[in-house]
Amino acid sequence: MKLRINGNSMRLRIARSEVARLLSGDCLEETIHFAPDAAAMFTYALRQEPSVNTTTVQYTQNRVSILIPADQANQWGVSNQVGIAEDISLGNLGSLALLIEKDFACLDRSDEDNHDTFLNPNAGTACPESIEPLRGVSFGDVEH
Repeated sequence: MKLRINGNSMRLRIARSEVARLLSGDCLEETIHFAPDAAAMFTYALRQEPSVNTTTVQYTQNRVSILIPADQANQWGVSNQVGIAEDISLGNLGSLALLIEKDFACLDRSDEDNHDTFLNPNAGTACPESIEPLRGVSFGDVEH
Protein backbone atom coordinates (compact mmCIF):
# COMPACT_ATOMS: atom_id res chain seq x y z
CA MET A 1 0.00 0.00 0.00
CA LYS A 2 1.35 3.37 -1.00
CA LEU A 3 0.41 6.68 0.57
CA ARG A 4 0.60 10.12 -0.97
CA ILE A 5 -0.26 13.23 1.02
CA ASN A 6 -0.59 16.64 -0.60
CA GLY A 7 -2.15 19.47 1.37
CA ASN A 8 -5.48 18.25 2.69
CA SER A 9 -5.65 15.24 0.41
CA MET A 10 -4.64 11.61 0.83
CA ARG A 11 -4.25 9.02 -1.88
CA LEU A 12 -3.79 5.32 -1.20
CA ARG A 13 -2.74 2.94 -3.97
CA ILE A 14 -3.51 -0.68 -3.22
CA ALA A 15 -1.67 -3.62 -4.83
CA ARG A 16 -3.57 -6.56 -6.26
CA SER A 17 -2.70 -8.93 -3.39
CA GLU A 18 -3.61 -6.23 -0.86
CA VAL A 19 -7.06 -5.83 -2.40
CA ALA A 20 -7.54 -9.59 -2.00
CA ARG A 21 -6.43 -9.38 1.65
CA LEU A 22 -8.73 -6.43 2.29
CA LEU A 23 -11.69 -8.31 0.82
CA SER A 24 -10.91 -11.32 3.02
CA GLY A 25 -11.18 -9.09 6.10
CA ASP A 26 -7.53 -8.22 6.76
CA CYS A 27 -6.51 -4.76 7.90
CA LEU A 28 -3.83 -3.30 5.60
CA GLU A 29 -1.25 -1.40 7.60
CA GLU A 30 2.08 0.29 6.95
CA THR A 31 4.41 2.10 9.36
CA ILE A 32 7.20 4.55 8.65
CA HIS A 33 9.88 5.31 11.25
CA PHE A 34 11.51 8.74 11.27
CA ALA A 35 14.24 8.34 13.89
CA PRO A 36 15.80 5.72 16.20
CA ASP A 37 13.22 6.62 18.86
CA ALA A 38 10.45 3.99 18.68
CA ALA A 39 7.80 6.71 19.15
CA ALA A 40 8.99 8.62 16.06
CA MET A 41 6.72 6.82 13.65
CA PHE A 42 3.53 7.16 11.64
CA THR A 43 1.14 4.32 10.81
CA TYR A 44 -1.60 4.30 8.21
CA ALA A 45 -4.21 1.59 7.84
CA LEU A 46 -7.13 0.63 5.62
CA ARG A 47 -9.87 -1.83 6.45
CA GLN A 48 -13.41 -2.63 5.47
CA GLU A 49 -15.92 -2.11 8.22
CA PRO A 50 -19.48 -3.47 8.08
CA SER A 51 -20.66 -1.03 10.79
CA VAL A 52 -19.91 2.17 8.83
CA ASN A 53 -22.19 3.59 6.14
CA THR A 54 -19.67 5.98 4.66
CA THR A 55 -15.90 6.12 4.44
CA THR A 56 -14.50 7.30 7.76
CA VAL A 57 -11.06 8.50 8.82
CA GLN A 58 -9.89 8.11 12.40
CA TYR A 59 -6.70 9.63 13.82
CA THR A 60 -5.14 8.74 17.17
CA GLN A 61 -1.53 8.75 18.40
CA ASN A 62 0.41 8.87 15.11
CA ARG A 63 -2.02 6.51 13.38
CA VAL A 64 -4.58 7.24 10.69
CA SER A 65 -7.15 4.53 10.00
CA ILE A 66 -9.43 4.60 6.98
CA LEU A 67 -12.59 2.56 7.31
CA ILE A 68 -14.63 1.83 4.20
CA PRO A 69 -18.08 0.24 4.20
CA ALA A 70 -17.77 -3.50 3.53
CA ASP A 71 -20.26 -3.48 0.64
CA GLN A 72 -18.42 -0.58 -1.03
CA ALA A 73 -15.06 -2.34 -0.58
CA ASN A 74 -16.41 -5.55 -2.09
CA GLN A 75 -18.01 -3.79 -5.06
CA TRP A 76 -14.77 -1.91 -5.77
CA GLY A 77 -12.50 -4.90 -5.25
CA VAL A 78 -14.23 -7.31 -7.62
CA SER A 79 -15.15 -4.87 -10.38
CA ASN A 80 -13.36 -2.72 -12.94
CA GLN A 81 -13.94 0.31 -10.70
CA VAL A 82 -10.59 2.07 -10.35
CA GLY A 83 -11.08 3.84 -7.06
CA ILE A 84 -13.15 5.18 -4.23
CA ALA A 85 -13.17 8.96 -3.90
CA GLU A 86 -14.58 10.73 -0.87
CA ASP A 87 -14.63 14.32 0.31
CA ILE A 88 -14.74 14.06 4.10
CA SER A 89 -15.98 17.06 6.05
CA LEU A 90 -13.67 18.36 8.76
CA GLY A 91 -16.13 20.93 10.04
CA ASN A 92 -14.65 24.42 10.22
CA LEU A 93 -11.28 23.05 9.05
CA GLY A 94 -12.63 22.34 5.57
CA SER A 95 -12.49 18.86 4.10
CA LEU A 96 -10.16 15.97 3.44
CA ALA A 97 -10.05 14.70 -0.14
CA LEU A 98 -9.50 10.94 0.00
CA LEU A 99 -8.76 8.67 -2.94
CA ILE A 100 -8.31 4.91 -2.60
CA GLU A 101 -7.34 3.31 -5.90
CA LYS A 102 -6.02 0.13 -7.40
CA ASP A 103 -2.29 0.28 -8.12
CA PHE A 104 -1.90 -0.02 -11.89
CA ALA A 105 1.28 -1.07 -13.65
CA CYS A 106 3.43 1.87 -14.71
CA LEU A 107 3.86 2.07 -18.45
CA ASP A 108 7.50 3.13 -18.24
CA ARG A 109 8.80 0.61 -15.70
CA SER A 110 10.12 -2.92 -15.92
CA ASP A 111 8.02 -5.97 -15.12
CA GLU A 112 9.90 -6.25 -11.82
CA ASP A 113 8.81 -2.70 -10.86
CA ASN A 114 5.23 -3.62 -11.76
CA HIS A 115 5.06 -6.72 -9.58
CA ASP A 116 1.64 -7.20 -7.93
CA THR A 117 -0.06 -4.36 -9.81
CA PHE A 118 -3.27 -4.33 -11.80
CA LEU A 119 -3.08 -4.38 -15.59
CA ASN A 120 -2.91 -0.80 -16.81
CA PRO A 121 -5.86 -0.01 -19.11
CA ASN A 122 -3.50 2.18 -21.15
CA ALA A 123 -0.96 -0.61 -21.74
CA GLY A 124 0.45 -0.39 -25.23
CA THR A 125 0.46 3.41 -25.35
CA ALA A 126 3.53 5.59 -24.98
CA CYS A 127 4.21 7.53 -21.80
CA PRO A 128 3.63 11.26 -21.90
CA GLU A 129 6.78 13.25 -22.57
CA SER A 130 6.41 14.99 -19.21
CA ILE A 131 7.18 11.68 -17.48
CA GLU A 132 10.33 10.89 -19.45
CA PRO A 133 12.64 13.09 -17.29
CA LEU A 134 11.49 11.16 -14.22
CA ARG A 135 12.90 7.81 -15.33
CA GLY A 136 14.94 6.30 -12.53
CA VAL A 137 13.09 8.18 -9.77
CA SER A 138 12.26 5.65 -7.09
CA PHE A 139 9.21 7.38 -5.64
CA GLY A 140 6.29 4.97 -5.73
CA ASP A 141 3.78 7.76 -6.10
CA VAL A 142 4.94 9.45 -9.30
CA GLU A 143 1.99 9.96 -11.62
CA HIS A 144 1.88 7.46 -14.47
